[in-house]
Amino acid sequence: MVTFLSGGTGTPKLLDGAAAAFSPEETTVIANTGDDIELGGLFVSPDVDTLLFQGGGVLDRETWWGIDGDTHRTNTALADIASAAGLPEGPQYLPEDKQTAGREISNWRRFSGTAEFMTIGDRDRAVHITRTSLLDEGLTLSEATGRLADAFGLEVDLLPMSDDPVASLIHTDDGLMHFQEYWVAHRGEPSVETVEFRGSSHAEPAPGVLDALEDTVVVGPSNPVTSIGPMLTLPGVPDTLSQSTVVAVSPFLGDDAFSGPAGDLMAAVNATPNTAGLATAYPFADAFVIDEDDDTAFDQPTIQTDIRIDSPEDAARVSRAVKDAIDLVD
Repeated sequence: MVTFLSGGTGTPKLLDGAAAAFSPEETTVIANTGDDIELGGLFVSPDVDTLLFQGGGVLDRETWWGIDGDTHRTNTALADIASAAGLPEGPQYLPEDKQTAGREISNWRRFSGTAEFMTIGDRDRAVHITRTSLLDEGLTLSEATGRLADAFGLEVDLLPMSDDPVASLIHTDDGLMHFQEYWVAHRGEPSVETVEFRGSSHAEPAPGVLDALEDTVVVGPSNPVTSIGPMLTLPGVPDTLSQSTVVAVSPFLGDDAFSGPAGDLMAAVNATPNTAGLATAYPFADAFVIDEDDDTAFDQPTIQTDIRIDSPEDAARVSRAVKDAIDLVD
């Protein structure tokens, strides 16, 4: 049995070839939910959705989000209406007193749907409508995710990290922003001062998460701060990981992040913004998989390979390296 920690695009890219080393029927994937937002009344879970679309064979692999070939008529219409009505563009938080009203799972991350700053496809939107409706019917996020996983025919077990609200908030020189506002609307350009995982101290891991972390764990090449970090702040998670076999795959090619703003965010939390910083980010790791040209030295066993993942064949190569690292520890 093996459990992957997933967020953003790094771990999903690795999962494209994980079956070369790990049986899907014996694989659990725990998804980050710190990036989730409520947009125009719909609950959007980007890191969960990437895994749903990937497992269902419909993921847009050019962007690594959304559904391949999706249309965007509703998104376009929202922008047209906003423009004609003279409504503001860009991310618009709902009023402060609305941030903790309504669905508790949406706390601190409620945005107006006016002009819709995230580009959401029409088929993609059907998933958000279904998830939101299930939540409003009384299902937990875990239960709703399970229903959606069945609908997309996933072979792996998919768990959200928590059924409680955890919001990844970025403190920047332009003010406080939710991660989606920082990364999608502002393209990661504001200077980051620090990162906050609001609500994490009161959140609980979703049912099944701690049990899954007792198996061998693979931390994929996702952003250590905002893709993996929210999971590590949940009660019981660090202690459980310290007792398990954990292999971490570097999200860095040399000093450059595999994708996304990992370097800037690691520097903001006082971690070295390259492979060496993983020792700080993942103190529980028993082994590492790093790039073949990376000269970082760890006290733990290390496997080196070409960790660039541009195809399922690349993902299979890195997955086999992960299995080799596990065997070194075991």
